[in-house]
Amino acid sequence: MTKSVAEKHGLRATFMPKPVEGLTGNGCHAHISVWNMDGTQNAFADDDMELGLSADGRSFLGGIMKHAKGMCAITNPTVNSYKRINAPVTSSGATWAPNTVTWTGNNRTHMVRVPGPGRFELRLADGATNPYLLQAAIIAAGLDGMENDADPGKRYDIDMYAEGHKVRGAPKLPLNLLDALREFDKDKGLKAALGDEFASAFVKLKMREWNSFMHHFSDWEKANTLDV
Repeated sequence: MTKSVAEKHGLRATFMPKPVEGLTGNGCHAHISVWNMDGTQNAFADDDMELGLSADGRSFLGGIMKHAKGMCAITNPTVNSYKRINAPVTSSGATWAPNTVTWTGNNRTHMVRVPGPGRFELRLADGATNPYLLQAAIIAAGLDGMENDADPGKRYDIDMYAEGHKVRGAPKLPLNLLDALREFDKDKGLKAALGDEFASAFVKLKMREWNSFMHHFSDWEKANTLDV
């Protein structure tokens, strides 16, 4: 709808993850909670727990943290996606996108934030993600976390853009699509939950995209290696 309205006014709308160098990209943040069938009880809410997140909510979050690197192939599925989540500071002073697998309270500089009781926000996905696959991956990772009582790990409340160098041991998100595909391909639990047949076809399709990209010669290569 957005694209159609833009076209009527002679404009072009894009949800490309990082369409303009130096500016903030297009994210697709997901706010996550689990409710009973009639919508009257939030299984993630517990006022007596840290940040109001219940034990089930923490375990679900633990599953997201556990599978985050493998999920990147789903949440950030294009070559351009990694210009957003691994970007330098933009003109706004921040990228508002993560580059490490960390979580926090109401702080927008981490991969996951807990803005209030009973829910959390996954800030990893971008505008190129397939919304159906995104939801499937979140559910698959979260259910695995609940089944195995996964620990989300230490909570960090620092500004990751200003003080991220102080964090030791936090997993880094993939630097490019190839790394993400490799992480997804070795995450057997996530692939099994999404369906091995789908996972195999998805990796094959995305590897074709990566190989096509690698056959492209850029101006950067000419500018930096022509006289090697």
